[in-house]
Amino acid sequence: MPSSKSDRKITAPPIFLFDEQIRLKHPIIAGIDEAGRGPLAGPVVAAAVIFPAGLVIEGIRDSKKIVAESEKKSLFWKIVHHAISVGVGIVEADVIDRINILQSTKFAMKLAVDDLGIGPDILLIDAVKLADIDIRQQSIIRGESVSASIAAASIVAKVVRDDIMLDYHEKYPVYGFMEHKGYPTKKHIECINSYGPCPIHRKSFRKVFDAPMSLL
Repeated sequence: MPSSKSDRKITAPPIFLFDEQIRLKHPIIAGIDEAGRGPLAGPVVAAAVIFPAGLVIEGIRDSKKIVAESEKKSLFWKIVHHAISVGVGIVEADVIDRINILQSTKFAMKLAVDDLGIGPDILLIDAVKLADIDIRQQSIIRGESVSASIAAASIVAKVVRDDIMLDYHEKYPVYGFMEHKGYPTKKHIECINSYGPCPIHRKSFRKVFDAPMSLL
């Protein structure tokens, strides 16, 4: 006799199953990812997300694969609502210029971990390792495609950073931050060459360093 629809076992997406396997030994997982390593302006933002065991949120994936802003925002609020804890770390352009983008990314990730309301048993981190943190960690290449917790962190970091750049657009409208969020588009580079860099531009980045002095 065929089983009813309610009797059928529903299989979670692989990225959630990956996290459940990790939870067998390390129950409290914090997934960590960043947004903003490549832009010429604005901060690098990192997020840390702790999900409860067994949770599945449909649609969670690498934030770079989510085109619609409405879907990204919807997933952001689902993550914030269902997560046990969400931490965010923000490192601005002046610090990036002082210590470089890689160290700033790691610093933002540490700040995100510190911002969590609960101590994780393990950190699942996209691509990098963090020094001076007394928590077990696992660095995963392209982690946002492997772990649901990392994918969720990538969405949180992206939405937070985009909102910051929208605020900066109001302050420095000539650069068009609303459109490119500080990334090195042709239009953005033309604006830098026309107006010079503004205070949130990363002066240590070549395309900014070579630009004329600011006219603002």
